Amino acid sequence: MSVIPLVFTSGWASGINAYAVVLLLGVFGATGVSDEVPAALQRTDVLIVAGVLFLCEVVADKIPYVDSVWDTAHTVIRPVAGAVIAALLAGESGSLPELAAGAIGGSTALMSHLVKAGTRMAVNTSPEPFSNIGMSIAEDLGVAGVVTFAIFNPVAAAIIAAVLLVLGIVIVTFLASRIRRFLCRRAQRREEKRLAGAEGPWPPG
Repeated sequence: MSVIPLVFTSGWASGINAYAVVLLLGVFGATGVSDEVPAALQRTDVLIVAGVLFLCEVVADKIPYVDSVWDTAHTVIRPVAGAVIAALLAGESGSLPELAAGAIGGSTALMSHLVKAGTRMAVNTSPEPFSNIGMSIAEDLGVAGVVTFAIFNPVAAAIIAAVLLVLGIVIVTFLASRIRRFLCRRAQRREEKRLAGAEGPWPPG
């Protein structure tokens, strides 16, 4: 039970930026800041891969429309990462607590991922790119701050993560109509391109 707050917080953070969570926890464990971090997350190869993928996400997450494509590709990756991280934090391979932790981490990561992806779709309806950059920076700082806080005060960090998750769900609910219009316009553009390609060039007069 003592690890559940950290599991919940890591799941929430994984739904936003799973690579940052792996990198942060791994560094905290490798440097001796926390004894809660499992050895698997402290491995050099894991940290290198997480660092490279984190840098890729930092770039992709700040480009309009590219961020939504990136989010779509991570619809499975982030929840799975959240479940794996949670299970590792719980320890005791194959035990009921490990399975329960994996379920909590995975489901929380899925919810926060859907909030992130939905919010980004709404932001992409704006013609300027600065809102994407601002949102991305806020998400990165939020993940870093909450995960770091969770190492020292897991219960308080879990409460903050829960509040942010609920607020995110409420915001996405209010933005649902804007998101639907965005998806309809994108589908319409794809159909127009398909029809234009099917018609081919006009014959010479």
